[in-house]
Amino acid sequence: MTELSSLKQGALAPGNAVDIAEALMVKGGLRIDIDRRRGRGAGLNMSGRFEPQVRESFDDGWETLEDLPPFKTEVQVEKPRSIITRNESPDIPFDRSINPYRGCEHGCIYCFARPTHAFMGLSAGIDFEARLFAKPDAPRLLERELSKPGYRPRVIAIGTNTDPYQPIEKEWRVMRQILEVLEGANHPVSIVTKSALIMRDIDILSRMAAKGLAWVGLSVTTLDRKLARSMEPRAATPPRRLEAMRALSEAGVPVSVMVAPIIPGLNDHEVERILDSGKAAGAQEASYVLLRLPLEVSPLFRDWLLREYPDRYRHVMSLVRSMRGGKDYDAEFGKRMKGAGPYAWQIARRFELATKRLKLNRTRRSLSTDLFVPPSGSGVQLSLL
Repeated sequence: MTELSSLKQGALAPGNAVDIAEALMVKGGLRIDIDRRRGRGAGLNMSGRFEPQVRESFDDGWETLEDLPPFKTEVQVEKPRSIITRNESPDIPFDRSINPYRGCEHGCIYCFARPTHAFMGLSAGIDFEARLFAKPDAPRLLERELSKPGYRPRVIAIGTNTDPYQPIEKEWRVMRQILEVLEGANHPVSIVTKSALIMRDIDILSRMAAKGLAWVGLSVTTLDRKLARSMEPRAATPPRRLEAMRALSEAGVPVSVMVAPIIPGLNDHEVERILDSGKAAGAQEASYVLLRLPLEVSPLFRDWLLREYPDRYRHVMSLVRSMRGGKDYDAEFGKRMKGAGPYAWQIARRFELATKRLKLNRTRRSLSTDLFVPPSGSGVQLSLL
């Protein structure tokens, strides 16, 4: 079976062959059989970009591909030496973060963190969704790092790379234990998620919020359940995210609705509706991020777009490139989050007018660092004197 035979007949005119070829010329780009990748966002599983050899599946004529098993989620233990990651990016409002997991089972096709799996010798495609790494030592490492002499508390961001409340958190509970350490030290934390599992930890978050130590951003990409299911196959449904937002707000936890990412020609018409729904669910703040397609994310997204919305492929990619200087992505600081050009300006103005109408972002609460007390638990290295 060829790649083109899997496209919807008649969905693309013959004149679009260049665009089809462009989207399918991917290293190791044979599309994975639908039964093997059921419940996954990516349709490709190309070799990691650092690998010396490229491997791909192909039909040898004996129809043996049908005998391959479906991709199942596998979790390995990762033992890092430290858990707080530092950054100096000028367009990110935090300088430190924690990632309890590597890879994310949500399978969001647009996830900008997918390329990080290449550092593990794995694919940014289905491997990123199915071959995960948990860091059960994270709470102990965090205690040790917070107790170091000279440590100065600033807000720790969690969920900026992969979701800390992805499905495997139900079993591993790494995020829950991290919050327990942060609460014990009165350390401020900001969390970004698209999972309703965060409601499990409302007890901790409400106590921290009462001291000005916690803030949560809920990502709502679309209100269209069909689009959400296709684009974010194992994430919470849009209504469940709004439910989580409401529950957190009612518990006194400051909440922000994040329209992220905005995909031109696909979900950009929903910006105002998402903000309306977020406000009704108790959000006090709002933000947005334009679609980002770094490295392997671009071919993965384009393949998905051809599979799910072939009639929109040319239009969506044309708009994306119009905001990225003619490229799929521009990593320049100051542009990578919001884009540039007339269409990006239009999205920014619409967002600005909607937040003004809804009285969002009128005040931005800053989290407290004055209450911090260094931990003294079992994870802390004792002094020799």
